[in-house]
Amino acid sequence: MDDPDELAPAVRSILSAARDRADARAGATVSVAPRDLSAAFERAEADGRVPVIAEVKPTSPTTDGARDDDPVALAEGMVAGGAAALSVLTEPEHFGGSIETLERVRDAVDVPVLRKDFVVEEAQLDAAESDVVLLIARFAGDDLPDLVAAARERGFQVLVEVHDRAELERALAAGATTIGVNNRDLAELVVDLGTFESVAPHAPDDVTLVAESGIGSPADVRRMLAAGADALLVGSAIMDGDVEANTRELVRAEAGDGGASGESDTSDATETPT
Repeated sequence: MDDPDELAPAVRSILSAARDRADARAGATVSVAPRDLSAAFERAEADGRVPVIAEVKPTSPTTDGARDDDPVALAEGMVAGGAAALSVLTEPEHFGGSIETLERVRDAVDVPVLRKDFVVEEAQLDAAESDVVLLIARFAGDDLPDLVAAARERGFQVLVEVHDRAELERALAAGATTIGVNNRDLAELVVDLGTFESVAPHAPDDVTLVAESGIGSPADVRRMLAAGADALLVGSAIMDGDVEANTRELVRAEAGDGGASGESDTSDATETPT
């Protein structure tokens, strides 16, 4: 793991809380029969939709306020709007998430559900069943290969998140086949869509690439697709307002249905979508 002092204070706080929670729910090893994420992306494309993982995110350190709607209703709206999969925050202190919310959402929908949290120890994998689990290369450090293997032994599909080419190489060495490129720099929480554009060309053709953070408009969607994204993970831009309509606007962006005329400038934003 990188020096914690290099991370933004909010990120350091998140990591500290994650370590404190690591053994809080240690118990029986879970065994998951996951819904196929790749198949969900393929179904979306066959239907003329951009594969979008829509995120149920009540709040975050980089957004103002919180949304207290029933998360199941939000999730169902996202699926109705065409989301290929869902991401559910389970980090409680900084994102307002919970394991209960993940379980309720997964029971209510028929698309793959990603558990988004800050997994730093194997015991955390047993906190809940989901179809996909997020592992952040920067936080997992040298334990990344072991965490990927442990997740797969439980049946999870794994989304490994990276931010630069060095982390991409570490993810590939760990056996990752689905890789998310986070446009947000965790050291300063600054977003730059150019991050994906700089990392994506170095990924092998057989890796599924997911663009994450800063995607707030149909123009952003088209930009990430042009750079090689196979799917997108979008949170705030969908959560801000009518989630069904917002999801539909983004999943139809490639066909030009979004109505946006230019690219948004996210290069210096800190209050931008995830």
